[in-house]
Amino acid sequence: MKILLDECIDRKLAREFVEYEVKTVPQMGWAGIKNGQLLSLAEAEYDVFITVDRNLPFQQNLSQFDLSVIVLQAPSNRLADLKPLVPKVLAILPTVAKGKATIVDS
Repeated sequence: MKILLDECIDRKLAREFVEYEVKTVPQMGWAGIKNGQLLSLAEAEYDVFITVDRNLPFQQNLSQFDLSVIVLQAPSNRLADLKPLVPKVLAILPTVAKGKATIVDS
């Protein structure tokens, strides 16, 4: 399973997903690309897109993308706030549905 982390997430979070292939939006050269186009690019190469953008599920018609979206809800996008959510993300990764957003909070 291949995971893409949004550009607003600290790249060090990728280290927490040891059994998965993880890249960040900037590593792919996609920084600054708007969400609709970004999701189109991501679905061609990735299975899951992880973001902290709570508006994404409302702004995009996710059902048109062959991609699972996980929205992390933490007090901030700092690594210290996101790391505690990783065990929940790892637990749901095998079952997240493509074309939908799954919210993960503390």
